[in-house]
Amino acid sequence: MSDSDPATFVFADLAGFTALTEAHGDEDAAELVATFDARIAEMLAGHDAELVKVIGDAVMIRCGQADFAVRLGLRIVDEVGHQHGFPSIRVGMHTGPAVKRTSDWFGAAVNLAARVSGVAGGGEVLLTQATREASGEVEGIDLVERGRQSLRNVSDPVSLFIARAAGEQSPEGLPIDPVCRMAVDPQQAVGSLRYDGLEYHFCSLNCLRAFAEAPERHATGDRRAD
Repeated sequence: MSDSDPATFVFADLAGFTALTEAHGDEDAAELVATFDARIAEMLAGHDAELVKVIGDAVMIRCGQADFAVRLGLRIVDEVGHQHGFPSIRVGMHTGPAVKRTSDWFGAAVNLAARVSGVAGGGEVLLTQATREASGEVEGIDLVERGRQSLRNVSDPVSLFIARAAGEQSPEGLPIDPVCRMAVDPQQAVGSLRYDGLEYHFCSLNCLRAFAEAPERHATGDRRAD
């Protein structure tokens, strides 16, 4: 594959990273990002993919084949974002040509992939029409139309699709800590509290105390890392 050929550019980042940093501090947040980067690097083999760069709590990946990119996106969301002690992950991708300068890639395709990632929810893998067409039918994965959406600094609305395991209606992750937005296995939670008819689980005593002091600030009804 030459540099001028279309590729699929993938952006993945940690949803709720600001809340996590505020709750656990800079050192823990930086350690989590390092773990995230390492896990992503381990997954690239076998997906015709390269890690282009790390941008704060996000990574940029280039895949030679769109179907491999879709599979990789779901692996990142499911195997990293749905584990205890980790925030959910959002992924966006787009397929098109780009220009390489030293070890980085530039162009409209890269910019659009980043915009798509920015509108994904935690636990979502979003792709454009171009990636949908380039990937074809991906065995074991449903590509469900989400509709057209306006994206920042993109002139026309873009048709988006959600990638899901075949037959899955919506991703069902672990409960999330309402303070730091980290996934929590109820069996490993330090405690739980009920508020307004809902049960919340906590990763640490600090998060439990913060919630107990101001539940109305943190309770959103969104208790799943999806």
